Amino acid sequence: MSNKMKTHKGTKKRFRLTASGKVKHRASGKSHRNVRMSAKRTRNLRGGTILDECMVQSVVKALGKYSY
Repeated sequence: MSNKMKTHKGTKKRFRLTASGKVKHRASGKSHRNVRMSAKRTRNLRGGTILDECMVQSVVKALGKYSY
């Protein structure tokens, strides 16, 4: 049996690491039922956002060899 840690594939698909070590992800709430939102709120969900520092360690651990 191997004792290597496997990469969590769901995390790999949803998060990217920047060169400075920050974690980028897509803002939630843009996939469907957007008619109820104001145009300003929809516009502000564009692009990526930076993950909070308290969650970075768990995401980096789940990324495994794709982290650094």
